[in-house]
Amino acid sequence: MARVILFNKPFGVLSQFTDKGNADTPRATLSDFIDVPGVYPAGRLDRDSEGLLVLTDDGRLQARIASPKFKRPKTYLVQVEGTPATDQLEALRKGVTLKDGPTRPARCVAIDPPDLWPRIPPVRFRKTVPDAWLEMTITEGRNRQVRRMCAHVGLPCLRLVRWSVGDWTLDGIAPGKWREA
Repeated sequence: MARVILFNKPFGVLSQFTDKGNADTPRATLSDFIDVPGVYPAGRLDRDSEGLLVLTDDGRLQARIASPKFKRPKTYLVQVEGTPATDQLEALRKGVTLKDGPTRPARCVAIDPPDLWPRIPPVRFRKTVPDAWLEMTITEGRNRQVRRMCAHVGLPCLRLVRWSVGDWTLDGIAPGKWREA
């Protein structure tokens, strides 16, 4: 039976177990939080993103989770700068064309601010610029895709939290903690 670990990756942590080439300025890695031999991340989350990272010891499962060809939905809670207009949300729902080609359509809705843990460091706050939250579900997983899609429609991303991958969610997992699926 495959071992599956659900980890709530904090902001600033690399989605890998080692940080080669940065001996002068070591950065936090998965090994600072997870001491389980033989598991590896199925996909990645950027250092400046937070949330659900799935790890497994099963290479085939790892490929099915990470590969866009399996269209596994990944849902993100996205704090954006600005107030989303209907046409911006509709563009995300239809898919946008980025430098590396068109994206698949995303499920995208404006939501009330979610009840999340405080981010360390906090997101910058500007009195004169409103912000809003979106819930976005994509079935790809290109490099920085959600951030690039939001920027493409004029909604720069301030905070990005992956809430779920398929049926697995962050529900009940504090930042820096993990549990078996």
